[in-house]
Amino acid sequence: FTASLFFVNHDMCVENCVRMFLCPFCAYATFINETPELFEYTFITTFMESVPTEMAALGRPLFPGMLYDCRKDSFIPGVTLWDKKSMIEDLDTRPQLMTDVKFSSSDSLSSKSSLLDVNASLKASFLGGLVEVGGSAKYLHDTKSSNQQSRVTMFYRETSRFEQLTITQLGQVTYPQVFERKTATHVITAVLYGAQAFMVFDRTFSDDENHQEIEGELNVMVKSIPGFSIEGQGGVEMTEGHKEKAKNITCTFHGDVHLKQNPTTYMEALEVYKKLPSLLGEDSQNAVAIKVWLYPLSLLDTAAAQLVREISTCLISNTEHMIEELGEVERKCNDLSRKPVANIFSDIKERLRLFQNSISIYRLILQKALARVLPAIRGGGMEEKSLDDILKIHYLSPFNAGMLNQWLHDTKSELHLLTSYTKTLKGIKTEDSDGLIISLLDPDIDVVVCLTFTSLKYKDPYLTTLNEFLKSVTFTELDGENKFSLTSSVQKPFNPHDVTSKMRENLSHFRSFSEANKDEKTIHFIISTISDASNPGSSIYLYEKGKLTDKKFQPVSNTLSP
Repeated sequence: FTASLFFVNHDMCVENCVRMFLCPFCAYATFINETPELFEYTFITTFMESVPTEMAALGRPLFPGMLYDCRKDSFIPGVTLWDKKSMIEDLDTRPQLMTDVKFSSSDSLSSKSSLLDVNASLKASFLGGLVEVGGSAKYLHDTKSSNQQSRVTMFYRETSRFEQLTITQLGQVTYPQVFERKTATHVITAVLYGAQAFMVFDRTFSDDENHQEIEGELNVMVKSIPGFSIEGQGGVEMTEGHKEKAKNITCTFHGDVHLKQNPTTYMEALEVYKKLPSLLGEDSQNAVAIKVWLYPLSLLDTAAAQLVREISTCLISNTEHMIEELGEVERKCNDLSRKPVANIFSDIKERLRLFQNSISIYRLILQKALARVLPAIRGGGMEEKSLDDILKIHYLSPFNAGMLNQWLHDTKSELHLLTSYTKTLKGIKTEDSDGLIISLLDPDIDVVVCLTFTSLKYKDPYLTTLNEFLKSVTFTELDGENKFSLTSSVQKPFNPHDVTSKMRENLSHFRSFSEANKDEKTIHFIISTISDASNPGSSIYLYEKGKLTDKKFQPVSNTLSP
């Protein structure tokens, strides 16, 4: 009987079982004379504990006999229950050949976890930064950086062999002192070997392109890869239209196999896909652990450390949702930062940078809080309420998704206003303060007329609030209450809608005047930003001979008065 420990009836339970309670039917025999209430509790607990736990290896160097701590989801290197000779002699190995190909157009952690067979508990540890993934599992870290990015992923899995410890081996512990150390809760009794690979295909699109159409085309292109790869041996045959679409597709590779060069384009990915079946090598010598089975040490010796409780799936799901919301906010911020107009107006660019930096720091603080409470809950040192408190504090904090998205919405409105103005004044350059000075010092220019945005530079109270919250110690005092006082709202000091009429009037005057004098070589028209609280929104600045002569220039005709 092997370490899987599944028995059909009591007769199948061997006499030399490690402990009678290794088998639920032996457990029944042991507790049959106890009171019904005690028997029921003991039997159910023993039965649940005796079922091995399946877990994705996630690129970690796991093998049969290795000790594992389910509280921290970490393996214990260099320490075993048995000597190497015994493990080799009693290791049962059998072939397990299987190939699987899947496709996914979702970028959520839930979808990625599903492809890698990551259970809820391991997912929580990943969110808390407790698990360092490798190989193909690095795909879990690969998230879209922009909402203007279509993504389709191809997943390839090939298994080669299955190794497991025998029951005989489990009963002959060489180093029993390991139980007293309480550093591990489980032992790996079986491992499925093979290799996995992800090829992530991305296609960016502009505001003018049809998102759904591009995503549909990308889906078709990626799902056609297996078909292309099995055609003749002289390369890939495809239409010119197909080749043209392939030029806009990038590829990122995450795999358990070594490639001389990772593919970065669609065409390179086709070539790699052809070679995947051969990359495990002869006799699968390049195979790695894909999935492992864990057995509780407490069933071998009651002195061993135990996994006291698992965290509820509902709480883990809520934690995942919280992290995903922050990721979505970061993508929106990235998209705004990449807009051309954001690069032109440095004040807005700087606020976006500060906003993004605050979220990055907050995510690290949040991850550290999760890394602290997850092992404590599993080990019995904390209740589940500690994780629930983190969620409550988050949603009452200035970092809740509602407030973050409101700030981004207001910033997007600012950028939209500036974009519409600069497009309307096509052909007129937008200059920073240095560009303005260069124009003023040019001896060939007598007059500079500048459409000036006067309210872009300000101290944003919401960004100050975010920064102050990061300095608080809220997550170290978990009681479900938010001790941080939110003294300011998301609303920005300047609201363009309050001065829309005035700004439109200035735009109209400036455009008419610039069009009427576009052939005048000594008159220069520019757009710039200067902070001026006395003229909220915008104003037309008039410079003559390098000097500012009028902050509220309102041309009454198409020519300058002498």
